[in-house]
Amino acid sequence: MIIKESAENYLEAILSIKKAKGSVRSIDVANDLGVSKPSVSVAMKNFREEGYVTVDKNGFLDLTEKGLAIANKVYERHLIIAKALMALGVNEQTAYEDSCRIEHCISEESFDRLKEFLSKQ
Repeated sequence: MIIKESAENYLEAILSIKKAKGSVRSIDVANDLGVSKPSVSVAMKNFREEGYVTVDKNGFLDLTEKGLAIANKVYERHLIIAKALMALGVNEQTAYEDSCRIEHCISEESFDRLKEFLSKQ
């Protein structure tokens, strides 16, 4: 499975909801991303088949090691890019909205340099 932007968004949403609430259901992901529950159901079926998520008998979602690795990478990019934008004077809401788009297309090299630069601040 090639991980595309929408898939990264789903995995990141599962991670962030789990951090905030402790548990995640498909409806939580739908509400967080502003998508339909059937869209989430289709995505979760594909993710289960590809080994990115598990769903327990009560419908709670959990990331596998493989899914967690992707979610953590995207989540870190989101936070670092937002931090960089805020350091440049961008307001917090805009910084997080923009970082959500940038996180999917920034190169590893550029991200690593940005992260390195911010660590020295």
